[in-house]
Amino acid sequence: MTSYRKVGIASLIMMASVLLSRVIGLAREMVIAYAGGAGPEVDAYQVAFVIPEILNHLLASGFLSVTFIPIFSRYLAMDLEAEGWRVCSIIFTCFGSLLILLIIAASILAPQLIDLIAPGLDDPVLKAKAVRMTRIVMPAQFFFFTGGLFMAVQFARERFTVPALAPLVYNLGIIGFGALLSPYMGMEGFSWGALIGALAGNCIIQFFGARRVGMVLTLRFEFRHRDLKAYVLASLPLMVGLTMSFSTEFFLKFFGSYLPSGSIAALTYDLRIMFVLVGFFGQAVGTASFPYMARLAAENRLPEMNALLNITLKYLAAVIPFSVLFMVLRYEIVLLLFQRGRFDAAATALTARLLFYLMAGTVAFSAQSIVIRAYFAVQNTLFPSVFCSAGALLSIPVYVYNMQRWGADGIAAAISLSVVFQVWLLYALWNYRSRNLESAGVYRHYLKLTVVSAGIGVALERFRTWIAAGIDTQTPAGALAASVLVGTVFLALLLGAARLFRIREIEDIRQKMLTRVRTVLTRARPSPTAEKDRKA
Repeated sequence: MTSYRKVGIASLIMMASVLLSRVIGLAREMVIAYAGGAGPEVDAYQVAFVIPEILNHLLASGFLSVTFIPIFSRYLAMDLEAEGWRVCSIIFTCFGSLLILLIIAASILAPQLIDLIAPGLDDPVLKAKAVRMTRIVMPAQFFFFTGGLFMAVQFARERFTVPALAPLVYNLGIIGFGALLSPYMGMEGFSWGALIGALAGNCIIQFFGARRVGMVLTLRFEFRHRDLKAYVLASLPLMVGLTMSFSTEFFLKFFGSYLPSGSIAALTYDLRIMFVLVGFFGQAVGTASFPYMARLAAENRLPEMNALLNITLKYLAAVIPFSVLFMVLRYEIVLLLFQRGRFDAAATALTARLLFYLMAGTVAFSAQSIVIRAYFAVQNTLFPSVFCSAGALLSIPVYVYNMQRWGADGIAAAISLSVVFQVWLLYALWNYRSRNLESAGVYRHYLKLTVVSAGIGVALERFRTWIAAGIDTQTPAGALAASVLVGTVFLALLLGAARLFRIREIEDIRQKMLTRVRTVLTRARPSPTAEKDRKA
């Protein structure tokens, strides 16, 4: 129970960070939509991030926490902290030097690489813009790598507050410098914002956070150190493998380059909306729970780790009804968030239509961040990497068929279908390998909540259609009013269904929220003694 409470506290910190990050991320997309709409220059801007993301993936910068924490935690457990900092310095020096060389090479070869990753981008002006913005964003990958290492150190020390600032500062950098520079240089201003935001949020702030927990960093080129080899072996499958989120972003832009202008922009806007829920439910809980899962695995307490995994997944299922709510309010959400400036009514209609299909994959994207960490906790990075790579490659025919048959709608549907199937199979294989006997309860819970949410969705869609007869939902005020009314009915239906069908997890969340509200109100209300003292 101590582990559960610690995970809960850490999850609250990360949830607050992720929620703020996603909200600011949406604000970032709103500013981008205002400046570029759902037009070709925004497509070029999105394409400019593909090569840097591939480079980040090749060095496993996004996986530093799951590969470095088990190694570093072992030294802390053996009271060999100085050796742990030595290994940290070796990884920083060796991989950082390699990354700098790759950044230089990728910047030089940017035109040729753009032709490979976005072959449908045949407009020479747009291609030139994509190349220039790629070269601007490229050095940010070094800051992501160093920041990832500094954050991993803090996670290993069970410190979450400073790492929680990284995405906030990064997004604020994009918004601030994008808004400031875009009137003079278009979308290129947002590229400079991404570079500066990565430097400040992911490197400088995290460096001082790591120093506060005792980090000692020196330059060490010790290529034969055994733990550098262990780190490489753990990271190698992640470097060459295709994760679900990475393959999704890549396929969206690769196949989207063949679609009409603005399709990549619309799909990307929808992906950011979906990732608000994914980040709040899945990413935050996954990041917070991993150090405790890794500790239980290291202590060979696999049944307890499975219990933590199962209960985490059950609470995570709360994302399902909220995904249905977003499906129903798809048009209102897009209108309120983006329809201003160069983002017109036609862009709203396209983006809202695609959002429906993407929201179907929200629960799978959320769950995969938890399930895959179960493998990482037992230091098995090979199997999930091979599995996800195979799943991504096998999904290519689905993307091709859907794109040819239904265009952008087909790509959105392919994203959801692919990730739902992959996550379900990945969890089933984990249960078989780890003898997770309580997993049947997780399946039943997800099935029950899916059926209940579908019923709520049908009722909400009818209610939305009914109120639309008296409210002009094509205006911001009307869309806001409809959202408030539908959201209120949604909460009533969800809480009623939780009691009727005995969905304990949702009832627990409600009770905890009420308890927190009462606590806040009690603290805010002065006590009788304090009131008498004040009057005196």
